[in-house]
Amino acid sequence: MTTIQQPTTKQDILNFLLKQGQATAQELAEQLQVSPQAIRRHLKDLETEALILHQTIQVGMGRPNHVYELSREGRSQFPDRYDDFAVSLLDTLAETVGRDQVSAILRKQWERKGLEYRERLGKGSLEERVAGLVELRRAEGYMAECHTVESDESNSQFILTEYNCAISHIAESFPSVCGHELEMFELALQDCQVDRTHWLVKGEHRCGYLIQPK
Repeated sequence: MTTIQQPTTKQDILNFLLKQGQATAQELAEQLQVSPQAIRRHLKDLETEALILHQTIQVGMGRPNHVYELSREGRSQFPDRYDDFAVSLLDTLAETVGRDQVSAILRKQWERKGLEYRERLGKGSLEERVAGLVELRRAEGYMAECHTVESDESNSQFILTEYNCAISHIAESFPSVCGHELEMFELALQDCQVDRTHWLVKGEHRCGYLIQPK
C-alpha cells in the first residue's frame, strides 16, 4: 500500500476528494490554487498508484469531463483503526453463539462507549459537547467535523460529518453496529435525538448525523 508521508498537493487532492466525493481537475485546481496542468500531472500519478479513479461525463456539446473520486485503496490512506482480527473474531462468535447474540454484545460495547463519551464531554452547552465529540472522534481515527444548520435560543441543530469509518470492515460484515452507533451518540448527548443523514456503507462518501434537542 502506498503511503503519503507528508502534506503535499497529492495529499490535498485526496483530502478534497474524501470530503467532496467527486471533483474535476478544474475544480481541484481552483480549490487548491494550483495550475490545471500541475493538477493533471498529480491526478495521473494518483491514478497510476491506484489511489483514485475517474469516470467520463458528457456535458452538453463540449469536451467530456473526467470526474475523479477516491478508490478503495485511496480511502485506506486515511486513519482506520479497524483490525482484521476483530472481524475474524466476530465471525467466529457469530458461528458459535449466533448473530443475534453478537449484535447484543456489540450493542453493550457501544453502550459503554456512549457512557464514556458522556463522562468526558461533561455538562456544557450542546454546542460545546458536540464540538468535544468531534475531537474525541478525530482522536479515534475519524475525519470528523460539525456544522450548525439551525440555531436559536431554544433550538440548535448540528450536522456531524465523518468522511471515513474507523470500523468500516466490521460495519460491512455486521451493519447492525451502525444502528448501535446512533444509540451511542444519543447516550453521549443524552438530551438529544440523533438521525442518520448519510451512510458510507450504503455507498455514499460520508456518514452524516443530524443532532438536535429532544
